[in-house]
Amino acid sequence: MQLSVESIDSVRISSPQDVRRAAEALHRIASEAGMRAAPAHDIADKRTPVDADGNILARDVFGWNDEKVWWRNSRIALDSPLTSACRFESEPFWVNANGFHTRQPNHYLTAIDLTNFEARAMTRAAIVVPVHLPFGQIGAVSFNPLDPEATELDDVFLENGDAFGIYSRTFIASYVHAMGSVQALPPASRLSKREVECLRWAAIGKTDLEISMIMGRSRATVRFHIHNASMKLNAVNRSQTVFKAAQLGYISLAT
Repeated sequence: MQLSVESIDSVRISSPQDVRRAAEALHRIASEAGMRAAPAHDIADKRTPVDADGNILARDVFGWNDEKVWWRNSRIALDSPLTSACRFESEPFWVNANGFHTRQPNHYLTAIDLTNFEARAMTRAAIVVPVHLPFGQIGAVSFNPLDPEATELDDVFLENGDAFGIYSRTFIASYVHAMGSVQALPPASRLSKREVECLRWAAIGKTDLEISMIMGRSRATVRFHIHNASMKLNAVNRSQTVFKAAQLGYISLAT
């Protein structure tokens, strides 16, 4: 598969009117590699990408018209090992009932249950591209063999996996940008050094009193900084303030 500026731009979306054209381009790219694409702009959302007129791309462009209409499965985000893996991996991988295959080892994937794989994944094998977006949103594109009996995708993955990654990220990221609703966070959400320091301690469970003692400031000052951070991040409580600060990379929730 030959990458070019023109081929990448063919799947890029600048406005809702571009969605159908970009989806058709992605469909052609997948088909030429013997695959059929299944795009999801948000693995936690029951909805699936649509064009400017609200037509479901999975059905009208990518040809998912048979019994495997995966977007109608309300539990697929929780049950499918494909979506589960997208929470722990950011690079393309392929998977079948025997396990996950990545270019770099990922022990989180080996812990995912693959019992009854075909029924839960709604495919016998797939190449999957996770698309990690701003504000913690995760999209994905699954490339499934046109041959329903195919279960070994190592050769296809080695030949096309990286290209699938670029096409998928371009398509999903630009789709979300063009079709997205209100931003999850306000654009002017820059936190001060003191606000970040308070939130870092709050993230590991420290109370306002404990933070005040650690920082050598009054409890009122700590509350003031956390309150200001919550206003900047449009958060409704302390927990959401910490979460949104982590989404923007101000603090880490890793332990």
